[in-house]
Amino acid sequence: MAQHTTIREILRDQPVGTAITVRGWVRTFRNDQFITVSDGSCIHALQVVIKKEDHGEETLKRIQTGTSVSAAGVLGKSLGKGQAVELVCEQLEILGDCDPQEYPIQMKRHSLEFLREKAHLRFRTNTFGAVFRLRHHLSYAIHKFFNDRGFFYLHAPIITGSDAEGAGEMFRVTSLDLAQVAKTGVFDPSLDFFGKSTNLSLSGQLEAELAALALGKVYTFGPTFRAENSNTSRHLAEFWMIEPEVAFNDINDNMDLGEACLKYCIQYALEHAREDLEFLQEREANEDKQKPVDERQAMPLIARLELIAGHAFERITYTEAIELLLQSNHYKKKKFKYPVEWGIDMQSEHERYLTEKHFQRPVIITGYPAAIKAFYMRMNDPDTQGRKTVAAMDILVPGIGEIIGGSQREERLDVLLSKCAQFNIPQEHIWWYLETRKFGTCVHAGFGLGFERLIMLVTGMGNIRDVIPFPRTPLSAEF
Repeated sequence: MAQHTTIREILRDQPVGTAITVRGWVRTFRNDQFITVSDGSCIHALQVVIKKEDHGEETLKRIQTGTSVSAAGVLGKSLGKGQAVELVCEQLEILGDCDPQEYPIQMKRHSLEFLREKAHLRFRTNTFGAVFRLRHHLSYAIHKFFNDRGFFYLHAPIITGSDAEGAGEMFRVTSLDLAQVAKTGVFDPSLDFFGKSTNLSLSGQLEAELAALALGKVYTFGPTFRAENSNTSRHLAEFWMIEPEVAFNDINDNMDLGEACLKYCIQYALEHAREDLEFLQEREANEDKQKPVDERQAMPLIARLELIAGHAFERITYTEAIELLLQSNHYKKKKFKYPVEWGIDMQSEHERYLTEKHFQRPVIITGYPAAIKAFYMRMNDPDTQGRKTVAAMDILVPGIGEIIGGSQREERLDVLLSKCAQFNIPQEHIWWYLETRKFGTCVHAGFGLGFERLIMLVTGMGNIRDVIPFPRTPLSAEF
């Protein structure tokens, strides 16, 4: 087919008087003359003007919302409101019909719940076009951030024989005949494809550590999986994680890296996807009008992002965070659903109180109780009350809660072996990980950044299922 020009290029360059061809999908068709065409390259559409007398009645009837068209003509200044230029069409070709009686994405407001059921078509809406263009920009920003800082991109395995978190919430991988297993009641991993039990990966961290202890600075960016029966707005069974690991970094270096990464990604979006952000900001403001006053956003989306990108994150210890929660009016008035005391794994409501009510900015919390954190996190010296903590850090952001979780890793073999025993992790399962503590061990640190939570932060979308193309959740694996 002949070369065509994207609407993004047309609106950027506005080559009035130039012959161009546009291809896309019809949004609206008015007065048998004005076709609004979108091609997904940007938030805006282009008006295509046709002459009714140049087309038969049958052709005009085929121009429906969703129809795929190709329009060739000359770009001219628009006399109407809402657009600077329009295409005066000389040749119109219908590439793909769309039956209006069956097409579910019409020019009206659809609920996000409805559009999740139409995930194969929701890309065509303005909201999801903006969200997934931003997903692209943020993905690129992640790679650029690490590449420009001398990191090497590592592809960690998706099928693994280890449980990186020690949590056990993993999807099993097998090639065995499950009908035969059910019939006999015998499941023998030694007869499986890999000759052992294997699962979909929870994290690429352990493998990234191995590479960092040779290459210095590495990061992974790939899919991870949780067989967790959670139906919240913040959890998925399949999601994407960014996991840097850096040799010779300690917990303070780790905090600096996490803060810098978040700020860079947000600033990149502000600079390269401004129009999509403006659309999403307006959408959020309209949504807020339907909510109670205390549930509305205190600041517009772009202002929130600029605040995060332009100000230092607050840094406190876990012990200080618990004390702030205990002293809060929120706690005293019994507004927290979950208990607050030293040793708890803080819930989203606690994290959001600290970021949205108390500090009104992102917060980095360090020094978590060892009992609630993973085996690989470096043990601190006991505090003044003899409580055991680890050199962990979580970065919390308003509206989301935890977005980054990381730690300085335990580099001392004897301590790591004791932690394996404590967490019931067989040494033979991670012998290769333990060997790195024998052969030139060193201080090192890293973190995991949940990519979908980053997109929620930047887009203002309230449900994680709306920032990934095809969400995988309990009892849901369509598309």
